[in-house]
Amino acid sequence: MHTAAPVPAASAGGPAPDWAERTATLLEAVRARGPLVHCITNTVVQNVTANVLLALGASAAMVDVVTEAGPFARVADALLVNTGTPHAEPRAAALEAAVAAVEAGTPWVLDPVAVGSLPVRTALARDLLALHPTVLRGNASEVLAVLGASAGGRGVDSTVGTDDARHAAQDASDGRRVAAVAVSGPVDLLVAPGIGAVRVANGTELLTRITGGGCALGAVVAAFTAVSPGDAGAAAVAATAVHTIAAELAAREAGGPGTFQPLFLDRLASLSPEDVVREARITVEAPAVAA
Repeated sequence: MHTAAPVPAASAGGPAPDWAERTATLLEAVRARGPLVHCITNTVVQNVTANVLLALGASAAMVDVVTEAGPFARVADALLVNTGTPHAEPRAAALEAAVAAVEAGTPWVLDPVAVGSLPVRTALARDLLALHPTVLRGNASEVLAVLGASAGGRGVDSTVGTDDARHAAQDASDGRRVAAVAVSGPVDLLVAPGIGAVRVANGTELLTRITGGGCALGAVVAAFTAVSPGDAGAAAVAATAVHTIAAELAAREAGGPGTFQPLFLDRLASLSPEDVVREARITVEAPAVAA
């Protein structure tokens, strides 16, 4: 394996980067490196998550056993922790892996599934947040709940929009808690220091009609962090764009959720840099400049 050169970070005072081109470059970097993503994720989506990573060009390992999770997080290229089914051993393994990832410098993503109204996963997610994930990714209700700004949504369904989470996400992505926040919705919102608020308008409602449409995105974000060292914002934007562009292209051919899922994997596997540049709908709101 070889490590791709990092894409230069956006300058807070300069022009907005060409996000479609940056996304295309990072997609090529993922395929060139084939990052190994250590997934501690919920049992409902393990197969979907592994297949999405393989279609993307990355590799997946589901290591959620205590005493194995920590050492594996040290050698993996990235880590995903998803709180969807927080049974006792995976909870302990998640904390062990996150500590090891921080110590080893392994980038990691926290996906706080259904956090807020459910006490076990909420406590776990907040303990994990205290370990400073590279990227916090979830829907608006989940992001607000893990940050302590709301009571959460209705299970995995958000009851607020992405803009409702914008200020909390910007406050959190200051480098002290997380490096970037990815808020999923009809138009995804990505925030990180130096990039302002970036919105990705690609996607399809069919992603909400299959198992793992959002959870797998957490793993894709993790894969992109492996090839974008020091620029979690770029990783979050590029991963979100690739995931949602592939889904949108698949939806054009699908007859419904049953045909959409395999077409989505096919589109992830065949997505070209040219597809990304042609299809990406990414807009940037520049960071505020102090007077």
